[in-house]
Amino acid sequence: MPFADIKGATLHYRSEGDPHKPCVVLSNSLGTDLSMWDAQAEALAPHFHVLRYDTRGHGASASPPGPYSVQMLAQDVLALLDHLHIGQAHFCGLSMGGVTGQWLGIHAPQRLHKLVLANTAAKVGSQQGWATRAHSVRQEGLDAIADGAAGRWFSPEFIAARPATIAAMLDKLRRQDPQGYASCCDALAEADLRGAIQDIAAPTLIIAGTLDPVTTIADALLMQQAIFHAELATVDASHLSNIEADLAFTGLLLDFLRAD
Repeated sequence: MPFADIKGATLHYRSEGDPHKPCVVLSNSLGTDLSMWDAQAEALAPHFHVLRYDTRGHGASASPPGPYSVQMLAQDVLALLDHLHIGQAHFCGLSMGGVTGQWLGIHAPQRLHKLVLANTAAKVGSQQGWATRAHSVRQEGLDAIADGAAGRWFSPEFIAARPATIAAMLDKLRRQDPQGYASCCDALAEADLRGAIQDIAAPTLIIAGTLDPVTTIADALLMQQAIFHAELATVDASHLSNIEADLAFTGLLLDFLRAD
């Protein structure tokens, strides 16, 4: 497994496709790892250099002591690009990864070609809600929140139809580092980009799930209204829409990134 030692954190990443083609960075959601992008990476690799990574505190990446900030998570991406000598890239992030993408669009526009913000918001949840979750995980571990995760991530119909997928996702959640997870909750608690996303200049696609209870269609519309010429597309799925509606999501992603 390839790793990059950057800014006090060792990041696990995976590189697929031709490195001479345009790069697409895929950024995971809270409580998952880079494997959440398996379907998209397979479809993108014939056309792009696909770079996916485990956000610090997740997967095989390190969990240095927190607290973390969204700025820190985004600077990890920039450092990873520097490590791999990639000047510019497309970026697609879902949920927490989408918040990271917004920060990059605001503060590092020179590093982005196109930006895809999936199942995310300029302000995700409430500060108190994230603080409560972080405290619970630090005290009780990830079992404290794992049992309810499927209902936040997927629709009841998908849960019933794909029990093996659900079981594998929840197993990965339980095996995450509790301190790293809680530190990412700290980052989301403090992140509020509502007053800044109008500065995003990169061509932007917003993908929202019609069944998403976490980051809603209303959240997506607010981002679309704030970001100049942003496109909005919906898929019939809940929060992890790239898994629940993988074909529709991947089609939107490919069409947007390949368009002139």
